[in-house]
Amino acid sequence: MAEELFIAQTTKEEKYQVLIPQAKALCEGEPNLVANIANVASALKMTFDFFWVGFYLVEKNELVLGPFQGPIACTRIAWGKGVCGSAWKQNETLVVPDVDAFPGHIACSSESKSEIVVPIQKNGQVVAILDVDSAVLNDFDEIDSKYLNELCEWLGTHCF
Repeated sequence: MAEELFIAQTTKEEKYQVLIPQAKALCEGEPNLVANIANVASALKMTFDFFWVGFYLVEKNELVLGPFQGPIACTRIAWGKGVCGSAWKQNETLVVPDVDAFPGHIACSSESKSEIVVPIQKNGQVVAILDVDSAVLNDFDEIDSKYLNELCEWLGTHCF
């Protein structure tokens, strides 16, 4: 298991290309889900200095807060509610350039300005959500979507 991340200060895409193999290496051989997603949240936060990075785990009809990096967060989110609940319901990645313009946004922090939420599937079912918030408007794009989806697809197959 790697104990340090090595990320050069380059483009966003190059950072993802270097980070993802290292994030996978952090999880290799570790069977504990919480340990793995805690390290992935930390790796994303350290690499990109996002405002908030974390996971919500599906528990019955709610998303329940899992490992995260950043300020305190909402503990439970209902199916279809807010950005996370909507991504779960729609089973698709949502990129929100301005969270205040998203109908029904759940404001865990007024400092969050934009967000990307990626469902994690196992056997065709959403089992968790990766939620990444930025304190900057319109901070997420197709590069974030591409690589975070790749990471979440791998997590669903190898860690959940």
